[in-house]
Amino acid sequence: MSLNTLAEYGSSLAEAPAVREPLHAPVAHLVRSGVIEGIHYGSVVVLGADGNVDLQIGDIEAAFYPRSALKPVQAAALLRAGLPLEGELLALTAASHSGEERHLAGTRRILELAGLAEDDLRNVPDLPFDPVVRDDWIRAGRLPSRLAQNCSGKHAAMVYAARLNGWSLDDYLDPAHPLQQAIAELVEDLTGQAVAHVSVDGCGAPLFSVSLHGLARAAARIATAPPGTPEARVADAMREHAEMVSGSGRDVAALMRAVPGLLTKDGFEGVHVAALPDGRAVAVKIADGADRARVPVVAAALARCGVDADALAEFVQAPLLGGGAVVGSIRPARALEPLPQV
Repeated sequence: MSLNTLAEYGSSLAEAPAVREPLHAPVAHLVRSGVIEGIHYGSVVVLGADGNVDLQIGDIEAAFYPRSALKPVQAAALLRAGLPLEGELLALTAASHSGEERHLAGTRRILELAGLAEDDLRNVPDLPFDPVVRDDWIRAGRLPSRLAQNCSGKHAAMVYAARLNGWSLDDYLDPAHPLQQAIAELVEDLTGQAVAHVSVDGCGAPLFSVSLHGLARAAARIATAPPGTPEARVADAMREHAEMVSGSGRDVAALMRAVPGLLTKDGFEGVHVAALPDGRAVAVKIADGADRARVPVVAAALARCGVDADALAEFVQAPLLGGGAVVGSIRPARALEPLPQV
């Protein structure tokens, strides 16, 4: 197995980010009938095509957990470990899926290719993530399952890669397992910094703590990777099969359809990362984990990154209802407003 070296990226591995209380700043306002009713704090970083920080709000260097926004890196590491997936099945490997039938069928297909079954997965049984799909699932009397859990594609790909390498399957989620060590190594390579801490994600997989700056840097490197490399294969699959990465009606798929060439991934607790083919990238963390503020802040960060405002118009504000009518919105804070045109 051959992993990327830092020399390929022309950078050196920095020390792990500090584990501290992040110094977040206001990033979104909840405005009801002209009055600011609530404020969401968080941190935002915007990288230019040259990799320099063009905008910094809050604390982009403190250690944090990227949650599922790290899945493109995990998927690239699995390819480097010999995973032979492409197209929609590779996109599913990097997915936080809705639990639609196509997602379940794709996960079953990965397991079939590996000669394995659902019982070989070690993710937590769950109901589908999408509320509509979940309600249909419950009405049909179906119970929580490992296939329905939103990370099942990633877990199926993990056990497939472990089997191909002759590694043990029962403990594939152990941070000391060769598979997780390979993932951790690529996390450090692509972020350019040592992992600060290792925890357990909601699905049971190891969770590697880096900085928001490091996450943006990793996304930029995946988005700009040379054709045919594992990173480029992941980016291509995610862009081409955006609904497999998320699901019907999900904002991740909608953003990738709206902005040509955009690679983007969300994560629980208000995390989101996005990168363009030229290396421009943004990463967002909403301090209180509120999902309602995530998309408006990401859209505003992309606008500051130079993405056409018209393509982002439907994402920049989330409507706020009162008595069934729109009476306000959740909108980006002033620090994220577009710069005046010169």
